[in-house]
Amino acid sequence: MLSYWEHTSFIHYDFIVVGSGIAGLSTACCLKERKPSASVLVLERGIFPTGASTKNAGFACFGNVGEITDDLRHLTEEKLLKLSIDRWEGLGLLRKRLGDKMIDFQQNGGYELILHTDTYDYLAGIKQVNSLFKPYFKTDVFAEDKQGCERFGFNKNLVKTMIFNSLEGQLDTGKMMSSLLQYTHHLGVKVISGAEVLEINETSQSVEVMVKNQVLGEKEVINFKAEKVAICTNAFSKRFFPDADLEPGRGQVVCTSEIPNLKIKGTFNFTEGYYYFRNINNRILFGGARNIDYDRETTEEFALTEIIQQQLEYYLREMILPEKKFTIDYRWSGIMAFGKEITPEVKKASDRIVAGFRFNGMGVALGSKVAERLTDLLLV
Repeated sequence: MLSYWEHTSFIHYDFIVVGSGIAGLSTACCLKERKPSASVLVLERGIFPTGASTKNAGFACFGNVGEITDDLRHLTEEKLLKLSIDRWEGLGLLRKRLGDKMIDFQQNGGYELILHTDTYDYLAGIKQVNSLFKPYFKTDVFAEDKQGCERFGFNKNLVKTMIFNSLEGQLDTGKMMSSLLQYTHHLGVKVISGAEVLEINETSQSVEVMVKNQVLGEKEVINFKAEKVAICTNAFSKRFFPDADLEPGRGQVVCTSEIPNLKIKGTFNFTEGYYYFRNINNRILFGGARNIDYDRETTEEFALTEIIQQQLEYYLREMILPEKKFTIDYRWSGIMAFGKEITPEVKKASDRIVAGFRFNGMGVALGSKVAERLTDLLLV
């Protein structure tokens, strides 16, 4: 039940992108940068990006020794190096597109906390990882920081030592997504929020994207049409690809009240990256712990659980901020996408449909790189 005006001005596009997260908006931008005359529509089911793009911790996602050495059990050194370069180059694309000031990018380095309870010898992995990365990055990326624990005020009864990563950076997630959305509009991309995609059907001449009409209800759908479609729904991609190597992973996060004279600077993680924290405006943002409750955290449900929240509060109180007074001002969760294969899935599903998903918690770094590859496929 569309009007003539709606049918002629809102329905037909050269390209439609499903999902307005980092990968989706970056794909739309890349399409317009390469083909300014193209009409591009982005459809987002939430009011703003729903999965992890507006809910992540704002790490540049270079990686840490524990995580990388674990990855080496599943990947060849060549494939891991390529993945790490993709992260680095993907972040570079994001920074170039938006500018460091607009995303508040800071390269303050990253730190991996080695706990007394850790059974793996992370320090032994430094040499292996450095030798792998040095030919490309021209420096030893990782080094032990024996004074870090005392410098940042962590509990030395729990933290044995630390590993410093000179190339890790951080950004403001809210500014990043706001700037990316603003840049998308500047290029002439149309973005519609609250547009839940129910079905995607390909014909010999186009692709129909059926969207629920929020006003008239499920019985009334709007059929958008495009020459080609990119699906960038990450953790929610099984709705379109049921057999994909993909499972959702919930990340729960807390953020403290402002803490005077907070010494912590940079990004921090421990236990192979399952826990991560940083200083944002003199507050500690701390997330993770899904490894202690995998089954319940393998979900698309946005929720908080007592077991995870208690674990995060324990480490805040006992290890990160010992003898500091604070309250928890914010609590939230985001949904990431993981798989047996730890590299992103970039696929040409058909002649007119492509997809990019499964960022394994590294969407900030990999989203722009995947967008380039999706654009290559769309413009063939």
